[in-house]
Amino acid sequence: MSANPSYPYPPSTGRPNAYLDPAMVTTALELPGFKIVRNIGVVRGIVVRSRNIFATLGAGLQTILGGNITLYTQLCEKTRQDAFIMMMEHAAEHGANAVIMARYDANELMQGVTEVLAYGTAVVVEKI
Repeated sequence: MSANPSYPYPPSTGRPNAYLDPAMVTTALELPGFKIVRNIGVVRGIVVRSRNIFATLGAGLQTILGGNITLYTQLCEKTRQDAFIMMMEHAAEHGANAVIMARYDANELMQGVTEVLAYGTAVVVEKI
């Protein structure tokens, strides 16, 4: 997970003013140049989305033509962004200034309904 400057920061999800710099989120066990001084624990962001009928019809047409199904790609990327933002907000709300071991998981809950989970370990770090 790399920081993507196209994410809307600070986030506007209606939650309190909890903000964590996306550059302080990593899939690694540590952040280079920082030392972990406190482990807060697991944080997560969960988003459940369904396809709408128009996207389903449009994607059906794209599958006939072949290639990248952009309607689904856009929906998946937006869902991952939202889950990532929620994870960072959850970490900041608990006093973290970084997240290590960040991961994504996705499950189909029922036909056309998918859950995307972004999770990691919230930590407090200090510059070395």
